[in-house]
Parts: sequence; structure tokens; C-alpha cells
Amino acid sequence: MTLTRRQLLGTSGVLAAPLLLAGCGFVPSAAKKTTGTGELSFTTWGTDAELAGFRTAISGFEKANAGSKITLNAVPYEQMFSNIDAQIQAGNPPDVFRVPYYTFGAYAGKGQLLDLSKHLPSGFEDRFTPQAWAAVQNGGKPYGIPHHTDTSAILYNTAAMAEAGITSIPTKLEDAWTWQEFEAVARKLRKAQPAAKYPFGVNWQGNGVTRWLNWLFQADGRFLSEDLQTAAIDSAAGRSAVDFTRSFFPDKLVPPNDSVKSSTYAADTWASTTTAMVFSGAFAIPASTALKFEWGATFAPRNARAGSDFGGNALVATTGAADKAELVASFFEFVTRQEQMRAFCAGASLLPTRADLVSDGIEFAVRPELAPVFVGQASAVKATDSAQVASPNMSAIITVLQNELETAFVGGRGAASTVSALQAGIGKAVAV
Repeated sequence: MTLTRRQLLGTSGVLAAPLLLAGCGFVPSAAKKTTGTGELSFTTWGTDAELAGFRTAISGFEKANAGSKITLNAVPYEQMFSNIDAQIQAGNPPDVFRVPYYTFGAYAGKGQLLDLSKHLPSGFEDRFTPQAWAAVQNGGKPYGIPHHTDTSAILYNTAAMAEAGITSIPTKLEDAWTWQEFEAVARKLRKAQPAAKYPFGVNWQGNGVTRWLNWLFQADGRFLSEDLQTAAIDSAAGRSAVDFTRSFFPDKLVPPNDSVKSSTYAADTWASTTTAMVFSGAFAIPASTALKFEWGATFAPRNARAGSDFGGNALVATTGAADKAELVASFFEFVTRQEQMRAFCAGASLLPTRADLVSDGIEFAVRPELAPVFVGQASAVKATDSAQVASPNMSAIITVLQNELETAFVGGRGAASTVSALQAGIGKAVAV
């Protein structure tokens, strides 16, 4: 049975409260070292680089923990969660699986994940940034570990920018284009390009619709209240974000098939040079080395503040692994050690969730000069942003965002009516 929002939050305080982010409500087993032997099944999807990173980490863990075995089951992303859901329903889920942060809350909210608060070593939460730790909480307790993150910056076609006379491209987060400056850049590209080409594409297709929230956060808005129990998008910030993004379509700044329900991904239109810029995560960097044109990266635009999505994935254990909790905790502790996380993120072009690695920076194995752009962009995420996305109701909220934004982008509905519909839909989604 799905737990209600009020049951999840209980009396421990809201997820985004500063004391909670510092670890309040998380009571690990005293200085107990989590070790264990036995076997864990681990299901994930991943790029070739990600799977190689997981295999290397598993090999290292097994060598360091005699008698342990981690069986990796790699599946296509398209099958990942239908398989997981069917296995949970049948009572034979994997012990451990990988889950996007925007999906995490749904599993935790249904009581399907193992509460790790009594199994992780003392001080474990101090490894991570507040944004990362907030993303794996429910009711003040951790039901997963923030393994890595990613966020959306802008990849641009160097020649297309030069041909449009755009020679000043931000190299620091604080110098990122404002919305008005970004729009001016886009209009320069629109004027310089043939009709069949477009200034940019946005990576908000499918479940990536959560990336539309970047614009809301940049306007300093919210979609959930501070206690995460009611809708909060009906605001000046909400209307500003909808009004700005819906203008991309009639002004032909994005391709007509760049809507949130499109089956064509923004990355594909950029790779084919249909667009001069694309909002993209760092994970796309390795594959982008095969492109036949020169390209670079810069920061996403800012408005009232800089803002970005807390992408990436957590590792979670199912409740059926309760009798293996010590082994689970030992594995989770191992893969989030500094050297392990650095190697995984560098090899897969993903961003670390450890505070020390964020502070020191990492170098991607491919295009290392771009790592500071994505690490800097990720610093724009606030813990209050990632906490909202970790809502147990996020799956239902995603559907609301898809339906209402599609009506605005493709159907031409105005900002005020769209925000009113979003407020009503999100309100119903959280009233469970």
C-alpha cells in the first residue's frame, strides 16, 4: 500500500530543512563497520563506460571482501523499470538496483526500498553535498545512496556560433547568459541560419520533462511547497518560466518536434547539425567525440538565479535484501569512496556527489577541459530543488508536466492558463 505524504514525513521535519540536510533524523549504527559476506544481485542499465565502471568497482569490492560476490545484470534502459516493477510484484526483485532521482521517491514511497539508516557507517552522510543527500531521503531517512549526478549545460557548434557573429561565450558560471542574453544569442542564430535549421534544442523529452524545472528554478520558483505536501507552481516565477519557454516554438528558436512528448531527442537534432546548440548532460560527451564538427560547452542561462537539474542516479536496495543489509551497506560504502567515485565519474563523464570531489574537481577521461563547466553547472542546484524532485509523487507529477507543457508548447495555450492547470494537476498528484 502506498504511504501518504504525511506518513512519510511524520514528525521528523521536512526534507529540505537545513538540520535534516546536515543529517538530523539519520541515526546510523554507532561506529560499527559495515562488512559482510554473501551474494548480491545488482540490476542496472548503462553506457559502455558506465558498465565498465561498475564492473571495475565490483571486482575491487570482491577482492577487498573475501567471500562476497556481486552479480551484475545489465539491461536496456527501456526495459529497466518494467522489469523491476514486475519482479517486485512477483516477489523476486534484485537486491540492489540503480534508479534516477526523479523515480527514487516512488519506490521509497511504496515501501519497496530498504531503510539504510541503521546500516550505513557513522558520518556517512558527510561525504555528500546537501543536494545529493537530500535526493535520497524519505521521512528523514536514507533509502539509497547518491552514486553520481549529472546536469544540463549547453553544447554548441563552434562554426555555427562564429557564422552568426557570436564570439563571446561564457566561461564562468557567474558570467552565464541571462535569459535576455540567451534569447538575443538565439535570435542571432535564427537570423543567420536557413529556415530548416534552428538555434537550439532542449533535452526535455520523455521523463526528461523534469529538466523544464530548470527554468522554474532559474526564475527562483518552486513546484512544491516547503513541506512538499502541496503544489506551489502558481506564482509569478511559474508564469515567467512557462511564458519564456513556450515562446521558443512560435518564434522558431527550437525545431517544431522539440516538444516534451516528441519521439525525437534534442541530442539527435544537434548531432545532425539541425540545431546550433543543445541542452545536454555530461554523459553525452564520450559519444559526441564521433561528431564531424567542432563543438564546445558553456553554462545554462540564468534569470533570478542560476539553476539546473539534479540528474544522475542513486543506488538502492529492495526490502527483500534486509537479511543482507550489512553486505549492502558495505558495497554502498565501497562504491562511494573517493577513489572509486572519481574513477567511475571520470570514465563515464558523470559528476560526483562527494563534497570533496566537487570541491577539488575531476577530469573527464574524454574532453577533460569540459569538466569544470558541468561541475560548475551542478553547483547551481539547491538542496531545496533536489528535495522536490525526490518526492514520492514525482512519477505522477511528471505526467502532469508532460500533458500541460505539451498543451502550451504545441497547442499554444497561454502562460496563466498553463500554470493554473499545472497547479491543479500537481495538487492532485500530491494529495495521496
